[in-house]
Amino acid sequence: MKKKINLIVKENDKNLRADVFITKKENDISRTRIKNLILNKNLKLNNKTLEDPSKKVSIGDILELVIPEPKNASLKPYKYKLDISYEDDDLIVLNKPAGIVMHPGAGNFDNTIVNALINYDKDSLSSIGDELRPGIVHRIDKNTSGLVVIAKNNKTHEHLSNQFSKHSIIRIYQLLIWGKIRPSKGKIETLITRSSKNRQMMEVSSIKGKKAITNYKTIETFENKNTPTLSLLECKLETGRTHQIRVHMNYLGNSIVGDDKYKKRFKKIKNIDPLLEKKLSNLNRQFLHAKTIGFLHPKKNKEMIFNSILPQELEIILKMLRNTGK
Repeated sequence: MKKKINLIVKENDKNLRADVFITKKENDISRTRIKNLILNKNLKLNNKTLEDPSKKVSIGDILELVIPEPKNASLKPYKYKLDISYEDDDLIVLNKPAGIVMHPGAGNFDNTIVNALINYDKDSLSSIGDELRPGIVHRIDKNTSGLVVIAKNNKTHEHLSNQFSKHSIIRIYQLLIWGKIRPSKGKIETLITRSSKNRQMMEVSSIKGKKAITNYKTIETFENKNTPTLSLLECKLETGRTHQIRVHMNYLGNSIVGDDKYKKRFKKIKNIDPLLEKKLSNLNRQFLHAKTIGFLHPKKNKEMIFNSILPQELEIILKMLRNTGK
């Protein structure tokens, strides 16, 4: 059902952006969603349609925001066994394997996590996002594995989206990189924007883009005559930009093992154990795993933290690296 929100700007709200003002008054709707509603011509300012979320409001301005009825997606169910770590009436925590995309998009409308969720329970997914992304609050890349949270209703979706907007969600990744980082732990803080050379890639920029913050620490370094220098890292995200960890590692000159998009050229490695070389060169995914996710449960109002172990194809590489070092 369509919903209307009417607001009047008072003294203490003057000069706020329109999207910020509405977010302040309507706590249960995320700023991202409000921004998208404005861009889609759902806001009237003093009876005129406003399409600019950054427009500043003045005292006495009257805003009318229309929240349209969600569209029903016509998505095909996909028979695919989901690895569910946790489920209740409001949400699902999924352990996604590498090799499957989160939602339909160009070139793949049927074999995605969303299609698998439709097959699992089509009547129990939020419907306020894009119609091709029911339940999807956030994403991880096709060739990244690990934990994602799925919203089963709209209230949960809004609540979780708000937590992502405020960067209060705990997200920790494990990754294997070429070389080693100095200092061995620290914070990477840059702007990330879409690449000017390739629209499917992102890059660090000094002048434009969105702020991206990655906290990293080295867990283990592998360095001996039978292996290339590699480091196992743990990254804790403060922001969640597209390809953030991959872009940040590439920016430092330490791209992720198996990353086919953000990779540096490496010379042929001499004296490498042939079995290890085969495992590294045949890895058809990036060595990046969303190990931990933590959030405040929208209904229970308690913090929930979930952990996931490394998939076998990644664990095998670590075992080989540890053994060749002995």
